[in-house]
Amino acid sequence: MTEMNEILAGGAIPPDSRTVDQLKIQEAVRQILLAVGEDPDRDGLQETPARVARMYAEIFGGLHLEPGRHLQKVFEEIYDELVLVRDISFNSMCEHHLLPFMGKAHVGYIPNGKVTGLSKLARVVDEVARRPQVQERMTHMVADLVEQELSALGVIVVVEAEHTCMTIRGVKKPGALTVTSAVRGQLKDHLGSRAEAMALINGR
Repeated sequence: MTEMNEILAGGAIPPDSRTVDQLKIQEAVRQILLAVGEDPDRDGLQETPARVARMYAEIFGGLHLEPGRHLQKVFEEIYDELVLVRDISFNSMCEHHLLPFMGKAHVGYIPNGKVTGLSKLARVVDEVARRPQVQERMTHMVADLVEQELSALGVIVVVEAEHTCMTIRGVKKPGALTVTSAVRGQLKDHLGSRAEAMALINGR
């Protein structure tokens, strides 16, 4: 059994992450440790490349999934007001420095004769988050999926996140939040509906 097969047989990573080449990641991490002047063979670092490889397989597993599939399970329902799920926690990875950003997403939509399970919106956020990206793209991607898969009359997505590329390096401003939004359909065209949605997101 090859080393990769042994990793997979152990079930250490989710099935949806198994297309990640963990052996290449391990070698790359070993080279990074050498490049910064460390000894990858010392006791504390011997298993680090494998640990990092398993971690990347998990946190980048969304690259190999179709998050829109969660929204294909729907229920016919006559309801034409806002459905909003607030405070969906997520963790993602900034593609510029490969450092994490984390926060909360708020996802709302106006149904068009059908609704989806509330947990499905959280699953979409989770899988969209698990890839290298920028927050702006993540926000638009979630909004587009909800609009397209549910044929929603209106969609609003607001994402609030703290970026460690701003808190542990560079300007070093812990606590700074980045807020992005994407609005579609009726919630974009009707200022009153948009203001109501934002008030609900802000807890008012």
